Amino acid sequence: MKIYRTKKQQEIILETYDKLLNGWGCPFVEKDIATSYGTTHIIEAGKDGAPPLVLFHGVGDDSALMWIYNAAFLAEHFKLYAVDTLGGPGKSVPNGNYNADFDDTLWIDEILNGLKLEQAFFAGVSHGAYRVQDYTLRRPEKVIKAISISGTVPAPPDENAGTNGSGGRSVHLKAMMKIFLPEALFPTDRNVSKLIKKLCGKNYTVFTQNKTIMEHYKALLLGFNNMAMKHHKIGTFTRQEADALREKVVYLVGEEDPFEKLGGKAALLGNRMNATFYKDAGHGLNHELSSEINKKILEIFQS
Repeated sequence: MKIYRTKKQQEIILETYDKLLNGWGCPFVEKDIATSYGTTHIIEAGKDGAPPLVLFHGVGDDSALMWIYNAAFLAEHFKLYAVDTLGGPGKSVPNGNYNADFDDTLWIDEILNGLKLEQAFFAGVSHGAYRVQDYTLRRPEKVIKAISISGTVPAPPDENAGTNGSGGRSVHLKAMMKIFLPEALFPTDRNVSKLIKKLCGKNYTVFTQNKTIMEHYKALLLGFNNMAMKHHKIGTFTRQEADALREKVVYLVGEEDPFEKLGGKAALLGNRMNATFYKDAGHGLNHELSSEINKKILEIFQS
């Protein structure tokens, strides 16, 4: 499975990735963890001995972009481990075992083993938010507490309600198509800005006024093959599984997030999850309200 459409587009993506990473505003170290499914790229920041915080980005982006407005603050309080998801457009490199039999839980187990972590705090955005919820269910003893940003709980609000528009890969793909098309198919400068405005609330300029972010995001839309992440399974949780997550996972959500309007918010409310909703913010919540979200992350994990 090709991650990048062409070699030239890969070079542009990785070049702008490094530009973003150098804009984090804190010291960092890059390392690769060998797993059964390929090498997983990790960006480490923060002091040794600080509480470990493992971070997961979404589909079609990477760690350098996802945490650019959060890393410096969080690194003052945690030892950060920002993971480039296998099959995503970062620096992780899948091998032949990254196929239909890929197991996300075993992959994350191997990452933690490689980092010598028995337990950690977890946070993820969008697809990364699903990943940390799923791992919390499968390995609750390894997750101290988790934060789902710009995500939902993919569970029915009652035993007879079905998937309520929030769970399962087919529903997820339909939502992605509705939100991202047609702009993502024709990523001109104008369309990239238009897409960001669709995804965000009123503070969309944190993206559009950052030249490197815009350069990188356009390169991702042009050069990344989204199907490369298809082996990451997305399922629907049972009501009982949602109940098990309620005390350990906190949800941070923008009111203007188009995914929440398509059923995500209803799922959180229907399952009585521990959620905080932010007015005038969208899917880029941790960018749009970075200062507020940074403080909220610290508050949640310190509690």
